[in-house]
Amino acid sequence: MTDSEIHSASFSQSEPTHFDPAHSEPAVVLQGISKLFGRFAALHDLSLSLPAGRVYGLLGENGAGKSTLLRIIAGLARPSRGSVRVLGSSDVRSVGARIGYMAHAILLYDDLSARENLDYFRGLYPADRTAGVVELLGQVGLANVDSRRRVGQYSQGMKQRLALARAMLATPDLLLLDEPFSNVDSVSTTAMSTLLGTLRDRGATLIVVTHQLEALARVADEWITLHAGTIVKHEAAHNRSPLSAGRGGER
Repeated sequence: MTDSEIHSASFSQSEPTHFDPAHSEPAVVLQGISKLFGRFAALHDLSLSLPAGRVYGLLGENGAGKSTLLRIIAGLARPSRGSVRVLGSSDVRSVGARIGYMAHAILLYDDLSARENLDYFRGLYPADRTAGVVELLGQVGLANVDSRRRVGQYSQGMKQRLALARAMLATPDLLLLDEPFSNVDSVSTTAMSTLLGTLRDRGATLIVVTHQLEALARVADEWITLHAGTIVKHEAAHNRSPLSAGRGGER
């Protein structure tokens, strides 16, 4: 089954349960964050407070510090200086089960099928938080792929969508995505961005590193631009309108 054939099996879209971010604490609070690699500062004295229930597009040229920032928020790296508070806790690892992380590298097992991959990673999370594997495959448009097909035979775009499903396994409150639209065709990109908007409308906070602004423009609430490890711009995405307006959130 090719990517073009999969287009006929659309991403599942249920009605979102709306979430009011005004009545919740910030999902992420960073104060004076610096990250040093020897004498090189990947991040320099960066402070940021991100209200919950929004989609944040994280922009900047290669080497600006975007992936490093995402890893610190995910608890996969520690800052050299400064404090981090995520989902109400200063101990990021203690809330790790509530964080979904999709790295720029795919990090899937090529010799396993999609369901086998998700079943394996599902076992790493508390059982009461995990979503069903079949449901997740439907959400990312892979439900109709031959269940025996190994991930090594997938196209790059299909692998990206499976990696997104893996990041969604624990129905995360905070979803961190590093270039999720890389090598994904335009039809699937639109469906993926709609799914991200639906997750936001259900209460999740999403931080998305991307070079493809148009892919995220329909659902982004705010844009944050990094340059040389510092924030040079933080602005509202005025062109976005709620996905729930109109029929099924389509624009």
